[in-house]
Amino acid sequence: MLKIENLCKTFNKGQIDEKIVFENLNILINDGEFIIILGGNGTGKSTLMNLIAGSLIPDRGKIYLDDKNITNLPEHKRAKFIGRVFQDPMKGTSPNLTIEENLSLALLRTKKRTLSFGINKNNREFFKEKLSELNLGLEDRLNTKIGLLSGGQRQAVTLLMATIVHPKILLLDEHTAALDPKSQEKILELTNKIVSDNSMITIMITHNMDHMSRFDARIVKL
Repeated sequence: MLKIENLCKTFNKGQIDEKIVFENLNILINDGEFIIILGGNGTGKSTLMNLIAGSLIPDRGKIYLDDKNITNLPEHKRAKFIGRVFQDPMKGTSPNLTIEENLSLALLRTKKRTLSFGINKNNREFFKEKLSELNLGLEDRLNTKIGLLSGGQRQAVTLLMATIVHPKILLLDEHTAALDPKSQEKILELTNKIVSDNSMITIMITHNMDHMSRFDARIVKL
């Protein structure tokens, strides 16, 4: 369960361009629930994502996950149980590393840091298995630098990276907006499959009404 309690966030406080984004925001999201966030520009959709992910800290209020207060938990520690896919396919991956190396970094999110990079035969077979589920032929391209992939291919790998360790929360920040229609269709199909196969809280931002109808989701308006 994710509980947002009396959340307040103001940017440029005390200045002429002060902007109050949230004032005593309250949201309760049950385990496994799919939430679609709606709101116009400047209503705080991405800000809410950043607050949940730990990229921003609220001025006041609390964020609980499974009754644990994570309000001030650093972003890198939340990465162990929060996966995120951004609008820009270039974010969330390291373009100069191979597909295999990017997946390895994602897999190591929940493990204790060591000097070992973490790629071994077992991991390699696991990556091939997961990539084959994307139906993009990427299981045979483990040593391809991820920056050489198309936007749709890269976003598919990013979605896999965000969920490879079964996070408790998946944040989808307009994750199809920068893609062509064919790639959007593929990413939505993969999203539906991954969310259906895994019990996790999913929070998605989208402006596309057709995309909303594809998911059994609750709408939250900001």
